[in-house]
Amino acid sequence: MSGLMWRKSSFSSGLGSSECVEVAASPHNLILLRESDDPTAVITIAPARWATFIRGVKRGDFDRLPQ
Repeated sequence: MSGLMWRKSSFSSGLGSSECVEVAASPHNLILLRESDDPTAVITIAPARWATFIRGVKRGDFDRLPQ
């Protein structure tokens, strides 16, 4: 995982460093996700599925999750 450029949301800048989700593109055509407080736990996802997730976030599909 070394050498990857991890990015986090600009909305995370005011939060403590352990409260961020980071994303990176791998050289193997995958999107990688991790929490900054545990960078060894990485989730991999195909770019098409990531794009579908992002569209859902922008549409508000996850704004009212059941509690």
